[in-house]
Amino acid sequence: MLAILAPGQGAQREGFLSPWLSLAGVSEQLAELSDAAGIDLIAAGTTMSDAEITDTAIAQPLIVAASLMSAGQLQNLPRATVFAGHSVGEFAASALAGVLTPRDAVSLVATRGTAMAQASASPLGGMTAILGGDAGEVAAAIEAAGAYVANHNAKGQVVAAGTAESLERLAAAPPAGARLRPLAVAGAFHTDLMAPARAAIATAARNVTASDPVAGVVSNADGALVSSGTEMLDRLVAQVCAPVRWDLCMQTLGSIGVTATIELAPAGTLTALIRRELPDVTALALRTPEDLEGAAALIDEHGAELTDIGLPWQLLVAPARGTVSLVDATDGPLAAGDVVVRVTTHTEDLEVRAERAGHLVEWLVQDGDPVNAGQPLARVSAEVFA
Repeated sequence: MLAILAPGQGAQREGFLSPWLSLAGVSEQLAELSDAAGIDLIAAGTTMSDAEITDTAIAQPLIVAASLMSAGQLQNLPRATVFAGHSVGEFAASALAGVLTPRDAVSLVATRGTAMAQASASPLGGMTAILGGDAGEVAAAIEAAGAYVANHNAKGQVVAAGTAESLERLAAAPPAGARLRPLAVAGAFHTDLMAPARAAIATAARNVTASDPVAGVVSNADGALVSSGTEMLDRLVAQVCAPVRWDLCMQTLGSIGVTATIELAPAGTLTALIRRELPDVTALALRTPEDLEGAAALIDEHGAELTDIGLPWQLLVAPARGTVSLVDATDGPLAAGDVVVRVTTHTEDLEVRAERAGHLVEWLVQDGDPVNAGQPLARVSAEVFA
């Protein structure tokens, strides 16, 4: 089975679109997406400097447009292709799976990028990659510094986000055995500090009609395969303040039998993670048109048609930092929408519900446990996505 991956912010490089413009139809497609974004994306990907395209308001629509453009150069994708994207790349994945139109995806991302840039202005924040160290000690150090876990990219690779002061405290008291690397982003993405941006995206999303996916699309929230267009749109809105669980997305790709991945332009980051975490999966980075021949060969070799794709379970995760309360009525069958866990924060009680009908398979926490946002809570059997 083949998976198509869409990268997130930070993948862009000065001039990376230039070699693609020689292909028929690319300039026209990018011009249309530029109109949707309100930004000259061709200039952004060809003549603007690295410093200019680091601007969140430019980087996000540029990356999504590039992913959609390069996906359009792939031929003969089978129906059973699975799509997944990292952070803002999830908008490209959703468009390719049929949830959003390309114009709507880029328009929403333009709103997202601008709103996140504005939310990053006050308080000033950032993100720091933490490589290595004990997982528990890493989480404890981030919490002690007053920061958040923003990305679970892979085993031993976590990204912390927070105010500039919290990241300074983290740098002054790092977890044992870990290396810290500040990232070139302007804000504390995927944390509660992005709440104003989430509100702006939610407003824009009301004007968008989401369709149920025609192919598998994997969610950053918990690695679930989502079969409802409205649910996927809700997840896209929520993810700006929620941790990216790329580790669970890769776990899903392995679980459903993916044998090859193609990462769309501007490619590289996700391909490296796949090669590390799923060494038996063939991974290709679509950096320039010269990589299209290799992509075509992978599609021919790994693009077998399947009638059904899905997971025998769904993973429920904590929506915020708090204390868990297990709901008693989970011994029998669960209906879609049943409350399985409650998470009590300092300000509210949040309900975690089963997304589809099934049965409780395994508790991953105990009643009264403290949890962080994105922490797995329970595994629930799930119906197959068809």
